[in-house]
Amino acid sequence: MKAARREKEITDFHFVIYLKKQEMKMEKRTLRGGFTFMELMVVIVILGILAIIVMPKFFGRIDEARITATQIQIKNLEQALRLFYLDNGFYPETEQGLKALIEKPTVGRVPNKWREGGYLEKNILPKDAWGNDFIYLSPGSQGEDFEIISLGRDGREGGEGPDADISSSKI
Repeated sequence: MKAARREKEITDFHFVIYLKKQEMKMEKRTLRGGFTFMELMVVIVILGILAIIVMPKFFGRIDEARITATQIQIKNLEQALRLFYLDNGFYPETEQGLKALIEKPTVGRVPNKWREGGYLEKNILPKDAWGNDFIYLSPGSQGEDFEIISLGRDGREGGEGPDADISSSKI
């Protein structure tokens, strides 16, 4: 019995010493108070690799979202132009442009039944997703009643991908 008790005391003693050593290690870690240069470099390299992998996919999605937003904006402008047509029996002329949706035209064919307050919510003419003005043609380049065009990300005619023109006749 005494031997078993003595053995238990020795085991308990070793356990206490083990806990003290662990406590001292923890204190050393907290006293250190920061990361080594090597640890920081490893983290920076890992973040760089992740950025190289993820960023192209992320930016591709941004361009897709802007193209979709511009297409929706064109559809909204088409609806406003149809309301203009229902009230007045004609579409605004190219010279009058989309501005005819927010201000009553005073040049060209002047509408008699132009809606007070305009045809766009908040009476603001929207821009495309890249901040450029839309181009309005009446009649359109394909012979349609009108055409609304965004010149895309680069703001110039033509282009491919996000730089491509977005036309109401092609959506």
